[in-house]
Amino acid sequence: MCTAKSKSIFIGLLFNCLDVIFSANTGFSVSIYDVTSRSICLRWPKFSGASSYRVRATAVNTVGHSLLAHFSDVTFKGSLTSLIPNTNYAILAEAIDKNGIILAETQIMQSTAPDIPVIDQAYSKVSNSITVEWRPVRGATSYLMTAQDRDSCIETVVTKSPGTVMGLKPATLYRITIRSINSGGKSQPSPFRKAKTVLAAPVLSVSSPSCDSLAVSWKAVYMAAGFSVSLMRSDGLGRMLKENTTNTSLIFTNLDPGTLYTIKAYAWNVDGIPGDDFTYNQRTSPNAPADVQVAFNRGALRAVVSWMPAEGALIYSVTASSGLLKLKCNTSSASCVVSSLQCSSEYYVSVTAYNDAGSSKPTDAVSLKTIPCAPVNISIEEDEPGHLLVSWSSVDFGHYYVVFVKSDDGLEVHCNTSHTQCHFQSDCGFTYVISVFAYNKAGQSPLGDVFNYTTAPCCPSDLRATAVSSHAVQVTWAAVRGAELYQTRAAGGGGLELCNGTATACTLSALRCDTRYNVTVYAFSEARGSNMSCASKPVATAPCSPEIKNISKEALSVISVHWQSNNEEATYIVTARGEAGLWHCTSSGSSCTLINLPCGSTFSVSAIARSPAGQSLPSYSVPLETAPCCPSDLILTQVTESVTNISWSVGMGAQTYVTTLESPKGQAKCHTLQNYCLLGCITCGTNYTVSLKAISETGLTSSCTYQGYSSSACCPSGVKLYRLSNNAIRVYWRASDEKINYITDLHGSKGNFTCSPSLGLSHCDITEIPCGDVYMVVVSPVTDKGPKLTFCPKKIYSDYNCFPSYNLTPNIDTTVSCHFSNLFWKLRWN
Repeated sequence: MCTAKSKSIFIGLLFNCLDVIFSANTGFSVSIYDVTSRSICLRWPKFSGASSYRVRATAVNTVGHSLLAHFSDVTFKGSLTSLIPNTNYAILAEAIDKNGIILAETQIMQSTAPDIPVIDQAYSKVSNSITVEWRPVRGATSYLMTAQDRDSCIETVVTKSPGTVMGLKPATLYRITIRSINSGGKSQPSPFRKAKTVLAAPVLSVSSPSCDSLAVSWKAVYMAAGFSVSLMRSDGLGRMLKENTTNTSLIFTNLDPGTLYTIKAYAWNVDGIPGDDFTYNQRTSPNAPADVQVAFNRGALRAVVSWMPAEGALIYSVTASSGLLKLKCNTSSASCVVSSLQCSSEYYVSVTAYNDAGSSKPTDAVSLKTIPCAPVNISIEEDEPGHLLVSWSSVDFGHYYVVFVKSDDGLEVHCNTSHTQCHFQSDCGFTYVISVFAYNKAGQSPLGDVFNYTTAPCCPSDLRATAVSSHAVQVTWAAVRGAELYQTRAAGGGGLELCNGTATACTLSALRCDTRYNVTVYAFSEARGSNMSCASKPVATAPCSPEIKNISKEALSVISVHWQSNNEEATYIVTARGEAGLWHCTSSGSSCTLINLPCGSTFSVSAIARSPAGQSLPSYSVPLETAPCCPSDLILTQVTESVTNISWSVGMGAQTYVTTLESPKGQAKCHTLQNYCLLGCITCGTNYTVSLKAISETGLTSSCTYQGYSSSACCPSGVKLYRLSNNAIRVYWRASDEKINYITDLHGSKGNFTCSPSLGLSHCDITEIPCGDVYMVVVSPVTDKGPKLTFCPKKIYSDYNCFPSYNLTPNIDTTVSCHFSNLFWKLRWN
């Protein structure tokens, strides 16, 4: 019997057959731990108080067959033997005390295993198995087969006969037994039979040393006395070749190239019994391909190689050799592209066929010459203006050369030569695209370096130079071909000025004024520089700006301007600019005079110089201010005997005024910001000379003289009033000059009264004056020059309701009391 491994196979079957029944009251139970065809083994736990145990097995379907067994209290397992195979039994177990009383009982159902099988034969056809045949056993649902040698035991469960035990060792003797199985368990092992496995198959190793042979070899097989090897085409064509040998290798020759063969081999023992056979499919190596063709693709530097397919070839390898360089390509078709070929090279091309057996011999090499490489060391020279020389180095495998020259206007020319240089005509300002190709029978070389050769630009045409200022000249010209940059040069005045730019105009600044320059424009290209033989054009800058040195006043409205002249030939124009307008003067010298300048005005004086070359910038401006204007109107008004008011119109440019009244008796003066002034200390009846000075903000002064002025006659003094009657008054005064007439005015609320005496008199009577009123009395000198004076002192006269006595109160401290015609009054004057 095998180890625990075999028991594990049936442990499930055994537990399926266990039916444990517990006493509901006592907990007594019985379990099955082994079953055979004629026995059932039980076990139970010790039951408290039991002195013995009794077990009865009764066949369920068989009448009169029952078995009884007793066991002591120290026994807890027991076997029921002499049972009927493949039969169900009802098993009753009882626990009994020492008095024979049943303490507990339990019952289970259990079936015995089938009967023991009998082996009819056991034999081996394969080196790792033995096949067993037996007669079927009633009630068996499966069978357990066991093969055992000295080192191992292998079991296999099958459902019927015959059965095969797998996993055995070749050429090994085994003891074979078999047991029948049902739901109750398994039977005892059958009587054994001995059987030996056959030899193992030789493991072949096959190769094809040539396209018409196969070499077969193998390792020695245990217990083998000889070997048999047969070979035949896998497609069934031809005859079969067979060889018997005691060696471990042999060679089959005269086979078909590239053909798949089936090889079968087996070993036999000393009894001539064959072992397992081994089958191997092997193809012979292919024959070399035939009719190799090479087509060169010059544009891609690659070659298309084609051939006739070889029988049995799976892969083809193409080799292109040139010296130490080898290029390969592999394919399963009958053509292949060899790329990355080098120019100016000769390759030898061969093809080898491959399959899983090996390779054919290479085909005879086919020569392939590639296109020449692109010419190198290309040089381009303009050996003389208008002629280009293109040269290059010789190229291997180059038979002749073609040079292509294309100008940027689209015109293209070429030169075909077997030499290494060509000549071409060229024009200024053109860019030429130059390429050189080499040719042979294989075709044109790849495109090499492409050169752009630019000839020097032409000299700019339509050159114009114009002076735009004293220090700048504007130069314009027409664009020329090939020019990437223009350089304008102005030479003159002991210096050189440059201007660089891409435009066709340039302004040369920082030149010297009133200087002659020679202006030249050169066209440059980055590749070729410039043509330095271009013609120049003369141009002169505008005059230098004059510098005003002095401005002097020659007369009231006449100004002389002086400047420093720095120009050889120039006309100078001086301009005085102000709010009043523009005034000009012109001179070819160093001064000129501005006339008729208005008074009271400010000007900005500047000068420019003009010549045929242009006009200079203005000089720095010099401020000029004319003296203020005299007021056109002047009015004198006497305010009092000693005070006169003078007013005048505004004088243009004047800020302050000084007025003066002067006579032999004295002088009155006033300095004011206003256009009027009060002069005191004036002597009445005096002739004065009137003068006025208008003064500007900067202190310029205009002296103005006007018509003389005579002050008014002096007011009389000592004015007194006398009452003549109820309606008459006599007024007395002291005359300041007997040649002056006077007039007396009396003003009251009841009327105004006037009297004027004859020349030389110093009193005057006023009659028919209403009494009971207050009167204002004024005595004024009368002149023929204007209205009467209003500033002489006034007297107040009061007539109190015509009473004999009247009181006149003067408004000064002096009081005069008069008695006339028995009447008395007081006079108050101011």
